[in-house]
Amino acid sequence: MKIEQLYEIYLQHPIVTTDSRDCPEGSVFFALRGASFNGNLYAASALEKGCAYAVVEKDFAVEGDDRYIAVENPEQTLQHLAAWHRGQLSIPVLQITGTNGKTTTKELVACILSEKYNVLFTQGNLNNHLGVPRTLLRIGKEHDIAVIETGANHPGEIAFLCNMVKADYGLITNVGRAHLEGFGSFQGVKNTKGELYDDLHRRGGRIFLNALDTDLLQMAEEREFHLHENAIPYVEGRIESCNPFVMMQWRTEDDAPWQTIQTHLIGAYNISNLRAAITVGLHFGVTSEQICHAIENYIPSNSRSEFRDTGRNRLIVDAYNANPSSMVAALTNFQFIDSKNKMVILGDMRELGADSEREHRKIMDILSGMPLEEIWLVGENFASLNYQSHRINARYFKDVEAVKAEIRQHPLTGRTILIKGSNGTRLFQLPEEL
Repeated sequence: MKIEQLYEIYLQHPIVTTDSRDCPEGSVFFALRGASFNGNLYAASALEKGCAYAVVEKDFAVEGDDRYIAVENPEQTLQHLAAWHRGQLSIPVLQITGTNGKTTTKELVACILSEKYNVLFTQGNLNNHLGVPRTLLRIGKEHDIAVIETGANHPGEIAFLCNMVKADYGLITNVGRAHLEGFGSFQGVKNTKGELYDDLHRRGGRIFLNALDTDLLQMAEEREFHLHENAIPYVEGRIESCNPFVMMQWRTEDDAPWQTIQTHLIGAYNISNLRAAITVGLHFGVTSEQICHAIENYIPSNSRSEFRDTGRNRLIVDAYNANPSSMVAALTNFQFIDSKNKMVILGDMRELGADSEREHRKIMDILSGMPLEEIWLVGENFASLNYQSHRINARYFKDVEAVKAEIRQHPLTGRTILIKGSNGTRLFQLPEEL
């Protein structure tokens, strides 16, 4: 079947699913393969549950049943369909990527733009080769603008996603030392994130640029993006307080009055995410009053810079992901929070390859200079260091289950606790125990 024919089917059934457990009536099921699953085996079940069609590999199509759409590769077909759909759209599309803060920035941008527009934006972290096409296929006639988050852990991945998204605008939050095992080096990170700039420059798109970030500034200048030609407002921001929530002030010109916003965000490092979101909002005509209203009412979730008072402890939960730059930022911010009985529960930083030992040792060096009552470290990367220092008395745990067992046996109370680690350490399970 040609993509044009499949697109006509999609227009009649504009709900796409890849999960045979979630089959809305009249949807189209794409049978994907993974390392441990074969979606083709569940196509019949998807049809029984309500799907109108199932896109499957040729060998799994049922002869004589028109509900089966046979293709060479359902995953690639899903991506081609999404790219085709994007090509039919006339609304502006903003693509966001970066090492840290891209999900928070995406959510802030969507929140601000929603004050004026009907916005389609990436849900959760569906930012990879499967999540991006599913997000694009959710864009309907009712939407005025789309905000698409894209992630990467190896070279070429952003370029691949750009071919589907075909953004009109791009925003890179920052570049840091993450996924070094896949990227090979920090320069590899910059090259891959910079694929968004490459795509926009080639197609005549525009960028939102943090001019205070020397790496991003260099990357933009290398691709001949110039600030004075960008015609996008410059937003200045500063922190008023951060204990624990950020109160910020912002303005667009040196002689403009400062505007104050009380946020529900934890961490001074969020100032750049806030500035970026405000800049996008202003560019698309959202008023200053609407911007302040949106930010003040935004409450983060999904274990990203969340503050939780459990009645027993005060928690700063930033346990969705961790890399050297975000870990340093979280620890730096934690030092400035005025609270008694402070402790940290930190999990391994994953996917650092040959740099893993050095980067974990750097974190230990930072911890040795912090006034903390307790330091709990989770995972083999921290444990394998055999770190020696008279200034640090850390406890090591094999995994999150060992931590939970300790808390259940010896409950923690009256603490202010920073919880941070890579998603694979599953420290996001801990708040329920604390």
